[in-house]
Amino acid sequence: MPAPLRPEDLLLRLTALGIESRTVAHAPVFTVEQAKAVRSDGAGVHVKNLFLRNKKGAMWLVVALEDRVLDLRSLGARLGAGKLSFGSPERLLRHLGVIPGAVTPFAIVNDRAGEVRVAVDRAVLGAERVSAHPLANDRTTTLAVRDLVRFLELEGHPPVALDLDGG
Repeated sequence: MPAPLRPEDLLLRLTALGIESRTVAHAPVFTVEQAKAVRSDGAGVHVKNLFLRNKKGAMWLVVALEDRVLDLRSLGARLGAGKLSFGSPERLLRHLGVIPGAVTPFAIVNDRAGEVRVAVDRAVLGAERVSAHPLANDRTTTLAVRDLVRFLELEGHPPVALDLDGG
């Protein structure tokens, strides 16, 4: 199994794909509240990312607006996944190559087996720009939402739009 990509490798991959991005360094953060405290600008919407699994071992990466209150039972129903729980740190590292606190849509680059499904909040998809960790929680990368979607598609993980506002 190949080693997970490093943040520098990811940024080179984005450049090779013609995706413009801007990355800023900051102290490591593990929660949305910590991320807000170190934020130097309001570039794009900021997201929180949940690595989830169901009883059968199917996995999802859910990307939502950072301030969303998410209910796992409701998410499981919306995804047709049944009962969801958080994936373990070991599973997270094995499948996405990141640690808790660094979960990001960019980590899909490390899911070479294509086992993790991606669902993105429609509110994120409706924004112009988005900010997320580039495989490490000591920096934030901002890019156009359309480029994030293109990246996910090119990595073989086309995102499912998730309506978290409606019923």
